[in-house]
Amino acid sequence: MEEKAKRKAPKPVDPVEIDHIRYEVVRGAKSRGFDQNGGVIAAIDMTKNEELWTLVVYRTVYDPNEEKDVQEVHITDMTASPDKSQLRIENEAHKIYLLDLRTRDVTEEK
Repeated sequence: MEEKAKRKAPKPVDPVEIDHIRYEVVRGAKSRGFDQNGGVIAAIDMTKNEELWTLVVYRTVYDPNEEKDVQEVHITDMTASPDKSQLRIENEAHKIYLLDLRTRDVTEEK
């Protein structure tokens, strides 16, 4: 039986640093107990090098008839808003999400 081709690893996304906190994409989130590999970020206190929190920015809905790894939707870009109160997060589906860094509320940009 021929095995289906696996997808390539996602390209690295540069972390964003704001007020001594580094926001970065969590690679291999399933290995950390999440239900999906893509769409997860972490906040790291740069002075203590400690993870403060993790967040699922968006959910991936899987088709049970397809391989899960090819259905993963990974983050492709992450930038700070001009006032540094939000992160703008884009994924492979070209959807854009805004994360309020104070409340951790996520809204999809329309």
